[in-house]
Parts: sequence; C-alpha cells; structure tokens
Amino acid sequence: MAISKARMTEDEFLRLPEDGYKYELVEGEAKIVSPVYMRHDAIVMHVGAMLHPFTRGRGTLSASSAGFRMKSGNIRCPDISFTLKERLPGGITPNAFGDAAPDLCIEVISVSEDRGEMIRKVEESFESSAKQVWHLFPEPRRLRVYTSPTESVTLEAEDEIEGGDLLPGFHARVAELFEIE
Repeated sequence: MAISKARMTEDEFLRLPEDGYKYELVEGEAKIVSPVYMRHDAIVMHVGAMLHPFTRGRGTLSASSAGFRMKSGNIRCPDISFTLKERLPGGITPNAFGDAAPDLCIEVISVSEDRGEMIRKVEESFESSAKQVWHLFPEPRRLRVYTSPTESVTLEAEDEIEGGDLLPGFHARVAELFEIE
C-alpha cells in the first residue's frame, strides 16, 4: 500500500522560511526555482523596462517574485507578468498572490529547461485565464508567442513583435528583447 504525502497548503507555503531560495507551489509541494545566470535576469529586467511604458496605468507589470494562483492549485511565478487593471480586485494591485494567471506570462528559457514542464506551464496559464504566453530563447534570439495552449507563432531575431490589444503601441524587433549591453 502506497503512503501518500500530505499536500502543503497555501498557508504553509506562505510560512516557508526566508532562506534565500525562490519557491513555487507545485502539486502540493514547495519546489525550489533554480537561481538564474546574470544574463537571464538582465534580459528579464530589460524586457520589463521595454514594456513598462505600455503597461503604465493599464495594469500591473510584475517580476519573477510575484506568485499567481493557478486553477490547478499551483502557485506559479513567471519571469515577467502583466495583469490588466480590470482583472485586479477593485482595479488595485493586491498585497497578495494573484487569483489567476496574469494576462501575459513571459518566460526566458534557458537551455537546461525541461520541455515538458515548459508546455505544462503554458497549458496551466491558459487554463487560469492567461491571454498570451511568451517564451524568449536567448540563443538563438527567438520568441515563441502562444495565444492558446495549442496555437503559437515563432518569431526570429529580425521579425517584429507587436503588443496588440494587451500592449497597444508596443512593437520591437525580436533581437531588441535580448540587447542588454
């Protein structure tokens, strides 16, 4: 007979010690999110700075420490997220986890990322109300834009990304997303 392990509650998750690690709550377990290289984080900061003028006053742009409750019960932390104001409680950024996926979830993908887990996060984000998911691949400077779990377009370095309804007015060459120096 298999012994099942008790699932960690959100309250227990919130009481984890501040030990210098970043965690996500996945399938009832606290999973350490590996530290990233400086280049990864520099790309995150750069893309966030590029998006900021197009999100200001329209919602909340968050970095990788912001947690979002997924429909599955998992708490995920995309590298960059944007949640439209109309989806925020009372139009105000809460001092709590987001109650659903952000409208836009952006992940900078490292070569060591597990492809199955990447796809699982895409599916989970859309099940939890995301409108788009972007996967940025630093090498070879490529962007995959998901508009559903099964529909995506891959943009190369010289292609242009446009913000559409989520980020009106935003446009950039894909290569610009990676120009950190």
